[in-house]
Amino acid sequence: MKISQEEYKKMYKKASPKSPIMKDCFFAFISGGFICILGQLFFDIYTKAMQIPTKEAQAWVSVTLVGLGSFLTAINVYDNIAKYAGAGTIVPITGFANSIVSPAMEFKSEGHILGTGAKMFTIAGPVIVYGVVSSILYGLIVWIFGLT
Repeated sequence: MKISQEEYKKMYKKASPKSPIMKDCFFAFISGGFICILGQLFFDIYTKAMQIPTKEAQAWVSVTLVGLGSFLTAINVYDNIAKYAGAGTIVPITGFANSIVSPAMEFKSEGHILGTGAKMFTIAGPVIVYGVVSSILYGLIVWIFGLT
């Protein structure tokens, strides 16, 4: 049975669920904001309560959020939160931790080298590569045009 492109579009539209864009944006905003508030809370604890210098506290906040995101992924909580929060959990640094830990857990049965080690960067690898390349290009542009 061969169907035309127009018929296929009609079938696709009928089968595709409607996306509640405003609701999705709201939950993404709230969850992303909550992660930022959590980061600020950790920063305040590190700088004020623990008297850690600002630069070190910033690094510790990143480490803490990555660790928290990894832990929540490992105990199968992060993905459940992401179902409702959407992009709010993907964009921050916790989403990066999730993108490393999820494939590592999925492929652990294939061994430490060919499973966990080889597969854990399948999602985050391109992000790292393009992030490094774009930062190098940006640095070169700033250096060449003396924009510092």
